[in-house]
Amino acid sequence: MNELWSEMGPQLWPAFSVTLKLTLYSAIGALVWGTVLAALRVSPIPVMRGFATTYVNIVRNTPLTLIVIFCSVGLYQNLGLALAPENENFIDNNNFWLAVLAFILYTATFVCETLRSGFNTVPLGQAEAARSLGLSFVQVFGIVVLPQAIRSVIGPMGSVLIALTKNTTIASVIGVAEASLLMKEEIENFADQVVAVFAIIAVGFMIITLAEGFLFGYLAKKLAVKR
Repeated sequence: MNELWSEMGPQLWPAFSVTLKLTLYSAIGALVWGTVLAALRVSPIPVMRGFATTYVNIVRNTPLTLIVIFCSVGLYQNLGLALAPENENFIDNNNFWLAVLAFILYTATFVCETLRSGFNTVPLGQAEAARSLGLSFVQVFGIVVLPQAIRSVIGPMGSVLIALTKNTTIASVIGVAEASLLMKEEIENFADQVVAVFAIIAVGFMIITLAEGFLFGYLAKKLAVKR
């Protein structure tokens, strides 16, 4: 056990820091893209509603592993899409950002559906009153509906973030050096201590996800819409 910890211990923070970065960048991108999709799904323009509905239904029901591999093989290897500058760490950096792109594309569908459920908590009369004052759809959505919807779904958004954190383990399939890749490497080196390796990585993820759950639980109570 001491030998395992002496080798694995110093690598834990670098590995989990990559996990945290994947979570952070993907969460920001998914929130932006998911909000756009949610707006399109309630748009008065049929083409926009159709695009958003089709996108959400297809991507949400596609395994995340396939999306990650598509971004790596399809976008980079076949189409030449590079998301990192050419330098000595190009492959690692490019794989990292390709994984972030995949997580954004996938997680945004859940953000979209979570926000849509929040729209139902906003009284219809408020939107109608805003339209009667001459506000456009974009103004009604951005000023009246969206702020209240976000406050009402902070708790469910926390669940989406926790799921995203755990989903970052899939980035290892394209060689991103996050926590699960470290786990795979240590299992190969210490095949007789598999349970210990699993336990160490599991505790790391539990610390992160429990902290996220506590934070979003607090925010949900603090910012809840008073009825």
